[in-house]
This record gives sequence, structure tokens and C-alpha cells, in this order.
Amino acid sequence: MTMNFEEGFLKDAIKRFQSYKELGDKTFVQLDDEDFFYQPSSESNSIAIIIQHLYGNMLSRFTNFLTEDGEKPWRNRDAEFESVNISKEDLLSFWNDGWNCVFGALHVLHPGDLTKTVYIRTEPMSAYDAILRQLAHYPYHIGQIVYAGKMIKDKAWKTLSIPKGQSNQFNEKMVQRKS
Repeated sequence: MTMNFEEGFLKDAIKRFQSYKELGDKTFVQLDDEDFFYQPSSESNSIAIIIQHLYGNMLSRFTNFLTEDGEKPWRNRDAEFESVNISKEDLLSFWNDGWNCVFGALHVLHPGDLTKTVYIRTEPMSAYDAILRQLAHYPYHIGQIVYAGKMIKDKAWKTLSIPKGQSNQFNEKMVQRKS
């Protein structure tokens, strides 16, 4: 059975979202509670604020994905960027609840749904494009989370990708795996 483009897109989109979630998860396990609230400057967002923003965005965009505007009237986007005193456990709960909403919406989509029109702030777009939009938005913020984690942990940071200076060894392992 061959997979058509739409089926492949949905499968690949879910795989990519999962890989970005994993980067966040692997960063969070390296951080202490207070690390979530570190801000290098007054104009910077802490990891906690980024999580709050992603949570609000994920719930708004993926709740009733095909039937309601992705900018829900109950969302308070501005509040997502305010510092609040909550625990690491609460932040991780927001993180996981947001992702559960994303994956729940994606797993019930059918290939034919990708060409349906959805709306974000009344702007029409294909469901396919709305998913691509989030595949650009979430990694943008997750990159910020990883970068902040690296700054905070400095030499104690455990790399999430190929360690510096070890690209050749990594490539050799990949070639050996295929053999």
C-alpha cells in the first residue's frame, strides 16, 4: 500500500511536532525550578513565559481546528507574556496539555481535511498551511527555550544534538548503521 502525499504530510507533520516537543522535554529535565524564570534582559522572555505563550497558542489554534477560528475569543494572548509565580510542575503541565491538544487534533485529521479552509484571526488558509504555520512558530520558540537552557546551564549543559567537534564521528556512525 502506497501512501499518498496528504497521508505522508500528516504523518511527517506529527513526527516533526514530536521531535520539537522532545527538544523541549530534554531541555526541561536539565533545568532547576528557578531556571524557568531566568530573563537575560527586561525585554527577553523567560522559559516560563514562552511555555505560557505556546500553551495558549496551541489550545487556541488546535481546539476545534477545522470548525472554529484558530484565534479563540477566550484566549488572552497578552497575559501569556506576563510573569506569574507558578511551579515547574505547573509549567510542564501547561506544556504537555498544549501538546496533547495539538496531537489530538492532528491524529483525527483525514488526508482530505488538509485542503479544507480554516481561519486564524479571520484570515482564510488551507488546513495544510495552518499546520505549516505552526511548524514554523513552535520550533522558533523551542529554539529560544533550548538556547536559554544552554546559557543557564553553561558547561553543565548536555547537548541535544551532535556535540561540537564530533560531526565526523556522528556521520561515520550513521553510515555504519546503514551497512
